[in-house]
Amino acid sequence: MTRKLPILGLLAAILWMPAAAQADTLTIFSGGAVKAGLAEAAALYEKQKGAKVVIEYHPMGPLTKLLTEGAKPDLVILTDDVWADVAGKGLVEPASKTEVGRVGIGVAVNEKAPSPDISTPEAFKAALLAAKSVVYIDPTRGTSGKHLAMVMKDMGILEAVNAKTKFGSGGYVVEPVGRGEIEFGMHQITEILPVKGVKLVGPLPASLQKETVYFGATTPHTGNRADATAFLAFLRTPDVRKEFASRGFMEK
Repeated sequence: MTRKLPILGLLAAILWMPAAAQADTLTIFSGGAVKAGLAEAAALYEKQKGAKVVIEYHPMGPLTKLLTEGAKPDLVILTDDVWADVAGKGLVEPASKTEVGRVGIGVAVNEKAPSPDISTPEAFKAALLAAKSVVYIDPTRGTSGKHLAMVMKDMGILEAVNAKTKFGSGGYVVEPVGRGEIEFGMHQITEILPVKGVKLVGPLPASLQKETVYFGATTPHTGNRADATAFLAFLRTPDVRKEFASRGFMEK
């Protein structure tokens, strides 16, 4: 029996290791529009603190559905549009609410194409109607798509534009513009700037613009609370704010 003890001890150590590794991993569910800044912040945090950060990016519709169905990330990053509903269901801890970034909606065309005039609501409307093809995110899945659909409906051009629209499901939905497959793209600016082959024409006219605020928070299921709290604070440090600003994020 005594000869077996070292083997049993080694076995116990091996069985314990995954749990320890898991305790050092910070899991985050986030809206896609903050990816450009958040991915860099996570890399900096890992380098400085030695903790592993794993991030899943989803449009707001699928993300809130995952939370409602029982997903248990350590942190979530949500838009102001869905915050009240998610908090009301007890899926986040309101006391931990931390502003992560503010994002506006912009227009993209292929880098080799001329830039249309979008400087006024009238010019933006004319450019949309003149475009042969359009892409924006499905309004049932993404924040910017929902807003754009309302803007175009108010302008009386929603049906005309949607007839020539390819709806994106998430991520960098203006990628077909960079490949030359679609002429006119609309999406959140932070998800336009990283896309190869496109150029940002500019933001929507001020009266049509929607500034989306993203908030981070812990959840009732947060297992790695120390790192989760520390990471939220890290997102507000000057170096991280500079990284976010360089990727198209706005501050108050």
